[in-house]
Amino acid sequence: MGYTAGMRQFWTGLIFVSALLAPAFAQTTGSPFVGRWNFNISTPGGMRASWLGITEKDGALEVWYQPTGGNVFKLKNIKAAGAHLTLTVSSPSGKGTPTTWELDARGDQLSGVQKRGENSVPLTGVRAPDLKRGAPAAWSKPEPIFNGRDLTGWEPLGNQANSHWTVKDGLLINTDHGANLKTTARFDDFKLHFEVNCPDHANSGFYLRGRYEIQLEYEPLSSNPPERRIGSIYGRIAPKVELPRKPGEWDSFDVTLVGRTLTVVRNGVTIIDRQEVEGITGGALDANEAEPGPFYIQGDHTGGLKFRNISIALPKR
Repeated sequence: MGYTAGMRQFWTGLIFVSALLAPAFAQTTGSPFVGRWNFNISTPGGMRASWLGITEKDGALEVWYQPTGGNVFKLKNIKAAGAHLTLTVSSPSGKGTPTTWELDARGDQLSGVQKRGENSVPLTGVRAPDLKRGAPAAWSKPEPIFNGRDLTGWEPLGNQANSHWTVKDGLLINTDHGANLKTTARFDDFKLHFEVNCPDHANSGFYLRGRYEIQLEYEPLSSNPPERRIGSIYGRIAPKVELPRKPGEWDSFDVTLVGRTLTVVRNGVTIIDRQEVEGITGGALDANEAEPGPFYIQGDHTGGLKFRNISIALPKR
């Protein structure tokens, strides 16, 4: 049978319609919840940031949850029905009331409510950005962001009367636990250098863009798993090399962050090598990952930490 012009038009039209339907079919066969989601949550104490990472395998969802504080962990109680998702994000022991999230998927947004007893908080989550960027061709000359004389360029977070940050003998010192400290400037991609003297039993963190914590601690090894020890991205990335622990001595850090790609060199040894930071860590100032953010240092855990030689290089694009 010959291939007529009419048949050609028919098959061309069928292929065109199939091409239109294919993306829609792909969207309806998978869960609308799969992906990484950022939440800015209004609380009586101010804005807090949280995160969900959701994958699907064999029709079942796996959900990882980053609360506003602490470390990311896998949720056990999950119920998904179409475009509605119920999560138990905390299950207190005994007769306590659990905290649940009720979420509905609408395109690139999750909306719903957090419930605990009679209390409820509205929730809105947006898809986290990919932040896939190539390394810059060159970097600027490093410039200090701590001048060694005073707190110019830095400010306490929260109650300034509770701040114990001071400058003495060219060192930035937190004399006692109190307010956190952040830069007044905000940064996107960078190469950061700092040196820290962390006392025994101390616990602190140096936040990148105000969202990703480099853990600083010299607590007993039994207190923290590898992904929560010095040099880790708290709860997310463990150092690939365990270096000698030397409380009360100076540690140097060289940190490169481009998009989500992170390299950390501690005392000249690469402990995190071009790894992806999946999402925010506990204590993040916000969940606006596509935006520049400040550096901030925890001061509310313990005192006694000292910093020096804090400098930054920026991309030349």
